[in-house]
Amino acid sequence: MVETFRTAVSSLLANKARSLLTMLGVIIGVGAVIAMVAIGRGAALQMEGLMSGMGSNMIILTSGAGRSGGVRQGAGSGAPLTLSDAAAIRDECWSVGEVAPQVGVGTQLIRENRNWPSQVTGTTAGFFRIRDFSARLGRLLDDEDERSAAKVCVIGQTVAAELFGADDPIGDSIRINRIPFEVVGVLAAKGQSSVGQDQDNTVIVPITTAQRRLVRSALSGSVSMISIQARDAGMMDSVMTEVRGLMRQRRRLEGDREDDFDLRNMTQMLESLAQSTRVMSVLLGSVASISLLVGGIGIMNIMLVSVTERTREIGIRMAIGARARDIRLQFLLEALLLSLTGGFLGILLGFGASKGMSSLLQWPTSVSPAAVALAAGFSAFVGIFFGFYPAWKASLLRPIDALRFD
Repeated sequence: MVETFRTAVSSLLANKARSLLTMLGVIIGVGAVIAMVAIGRGAALQMEGLMSGMGSNMIILTSGAGRSGGVRQGAGSGAPLTLSDAAAIRDECWSVGEVAPQVGVGTQLIRENRNWPSQVTGTTAGFFRIRDFSARLGRLLDDEDERSAAKVCVIGQTVAAELFGADDPIGDSIRINRIPFEVVGVLAAKGQSSVGQDQDNTVIVPITTAQRRLVRSALSGSVSMISIQARDAGMMDSVMTEVRGLMRQRRRLEGDREDDFDLRNMTQMLESLAQSTRVMSVLLGSVASISLLVGGIGIMNIMLVSVTERTREIGIRMAIGARARDIRLQFLLEALLLSLTGGFLGILLGFGASKGMSSLLQWPTSVSPAAVALAAGFSAFVGIFFGFYPAWKASLLRPIDALRFD
C-alpha cells in the first residue's frame, strides 16, 4: 500500500501542470461552496441579530393612508395616532403586554464644544422592555419622568463616545434643540442593524417632554407610531385582531371601509426574511456545488487519458505479478489524491474569499464548519466516484494487449 501511494504521488508530480489544472475545478468548486454558504449564513445571523435588536413579540402600529374623494392618499396621510390610542390599547386589549407610543426627530446634539447628529426618540418606559434595552451606566427612564415631563435623557454608546469621550456622562447634560437635558443613563451596545444603521447613535427622552419641547404637531398628543408587545409569542394573532378591532372602533370605520392605519407583525416579517436568507444560502451552495461536479468530470477525463498513456506500464506491471485490484487501487488512489489536494486548496480559497468579500463589500460572512466538512467530504466522493471508471477500465486490460500497445 505504501509503495502504491508513492507511485501515485510520483505519477502526479511527473505532470505538475496537468495535475494542477485537473484540480482547478475541485479547488474552485470547494471554494465557491464555502464562500457562498458563508455569505448566506452571515446574512441569516445578521437577521437573527436584527430580530434580537428589534425586541420580542413586537407589533408596530402606524397611521395608514387616508382617502379623499375616493382617491387613496400616501402612507401616513390618515388620522394621526395619539397617546389616548396607546392608553386604550394598553387598557382594553387583554393580549397586549406592553405599549410604547413614540415620536422621533433627527437633530444635532451639543455638549460644550462638541456636536453630533443623532436621532432623538420620545417614548415611555415600556419602550425599553419591548426593545430589550438595558442600561450600561445609570438608569433608564421611568413613569415619573413621563408624568413630570422631565428634561432627562438616556443616550446610546455612540453618542456617549462622541460627546463625552472617556468622561462619565451620568449627571452631565447635553443640549437638544438648544434645550439642556440631563443624562441619566447610557444604553448597553446594540450594534448596527441589517441596513447599516448604528442603533447606538440614539437619544431617548420622555414622550411628554418631546411633545412639549422638541416636536411641534397640529394635534396635541399625537405620536408617529406605537410599539406593542404581546404577553406571549403565541398571542401575536390575538393582539393583531384585538388592536385592529379597537382601532376601527375608535376611528369609526364601519362595514367594509378600509383601515386607515397599518399593523405590522415585526417578528413575523423578520422571520420571513431570515427564512429567505436561509433559502438563499442553500441555493447559492447548490449552484456552487455544480463546479465540484465539473471538477470531477475533469478528473475522470484526465485519468482516462492517463490510462491510455500508461497502457504499456500497466501491461508490464501485470506481467510481473500485479493483480487487477492493484491496478484499480493505483488509479483510484491517484484520483483521490487529486480531489483531496484540490479540496484542501479549495478550503483555503473559500476562507480567503469570504474574508475578502466581507472586507471589500462590507457584507457579513460566517464560515460554517458544517459547510467546510461537507465540501471536503464531497470532494473526496468526487475523486472516488469519477476515478472509479478509469481505474476499472485500466484493471480490465489484458497483459498481452497492453504490452503490444504503442
